[in-house]
Amino acid sequence: MSMKPSLQLRVGTQLTMTPQLQQAIQLLQLSTLDLRQEIQQALESNPMLELEEPYSEQDVVETPEDDWASDIPDELTVDSDWSDTYQDAGPASSGSEEGPDFERNASATSLQDHLLWQLAMGDFDSHERELGECLIDAIGDDGYLGGSLDELAASLRQQRSVSTADLERTLLRIQQFDPTGVGARDLRECLLLQLGMLDDDTPLLPQAKRLVRQFLEALGSNDRRLLKRRLRLEENELDSVITLIRTLDPRPGQRFDNSRHDYVIPDLVATPSQDGWRIELNAEALPRLRIQPDYAALIKRADKSDDNTFLRQHLQEARWLMKSLTSRNDTLLRVGREIMSRQVAFLERGEEAMKPLILADIARSVDMHESTISRVTTQKYIHTPRGVFELKYFFSSQVGGGDGDSVSSTAIRARLKKLIGEEPPRKPLSDSKLVELLAEADISVARRTVAKYREAMGIPSSSERKRLS
Repeated sequence: MSMKPSLQLRVGTQLTMTPQLQQAIQLLQLSTLDLRQEIQQALESNPMLELEEPYSEQDVVETPEDDWASDIPDELTVDSDWSDTYQDAGPASSGSEEGPDFERNASATSLQDHLLWQLAMGDFDSHERELGECLIDAIGDDGYLGGSLDELAASLRQQRSVSTADLERTLLRIQQFDPTGVGARDLRECLLLQLGMLDDDTPLLPQAKRLVRQFLEALGSNDRRLLKRRLRLEENELDSVITLIRTLDPRPGQRFDNSRHDYVIPDLVATPSQDGWRIELNAEALPRLRIQPDYAALIKRADKSDDNTFLRQHLQEARWLMKSLTSRNDTLLRVGREIMSRQVAFLERGEEAMKPLILADIARSVDMHESTISRVTTQKYIHTPRGVFELKYFFSSQVGGGDGDSVSSTAIRARLKKLIGEEPPRKPLSDSKLVELLAEADISVARRTVAKYREAMGIPSSSERKRLS
């Protein structure tokens, strides 16, 4: 059998990856913080760019469009396969990947900065403010005051007249700051400060305060007989008191991450309105650029001098960058709005109402590649009334419901966390019992799935939780 050579014609389309389009795609993947650095570098290297001052739109000078300027399209297509730009990159993350099960509360300040801001906003005289600054400086990352007031007063007496009583009065005021319990000198004081912030009609509040004040060691050793006798409580009442104490935070400063500096800047903002939810770009996230009007006015169509060629080249680069930024913002807003339109229930009711969502769902709706959706949602954040979240947080795998409806893995984890948080301390819920309770809510999951979610959230097994109670 002989092989004959043949000529075949294949018709197809391929996206030409120009350097300018690569720039647009690269800008799309950058976080807002990284993009700010990129813009700053462009401002330093390109004389045709400058920051736009407020109310200066009328000052912008547009030059006539030369032939080279016609290469810039009205809209940039930033949608392409990831490998078109990054040959060494691995495949895009699958839409079935489960997002992080935590809320990204973005705080660009340390615990000390947060406390100092409250001190500055409070009604303190100059002397109290000086003492407050010294006290705040002595508060550790966990929220506790390091050292005794006597030692701190002695060290301050070298510079000014300070008494321990002065420090005590100022500390009492700082202990009313957020987070509740900050400035405590030990665990007992920390818990009492938090109990003191609760409403007076909180059930069993006096007994909880007395337990913390007098019998904290007995609680640590789980001496329930002593606690019931001394507090004159029934078994179920003691369970309620212990549950109340469990809601307190023994390390009130831990939510402030003082060791990391990768601060989060929201790209989008979700706000409720009469017509539903509005998803808009964060106007404060990025600086606004414009063409430098004086240099732009120097460019002449027929002038072929080196200086003019230099300016024209930088003008083109400036216009490409501005167009790329506009394209990035438009793509981000379009994808963000589509994502949040699927997760309105989360905005209104929280994690338990999270809907299943994968990359392909959004990709089909906005007519983009899944890899583009992955780019848009990585290190991009949205500010909502419930906190600041990475857009990837709203993607989660699908788990079948008992009535045929699907439930997101995020919603199941939230429901599990709630069920375990409300369980009787002396009778923790087993994984099998959790499966039954989920089934009553028309959520059908296997016991091993419950165990996997529980372990992922760092929750011990029922036997371990019973020993810790």
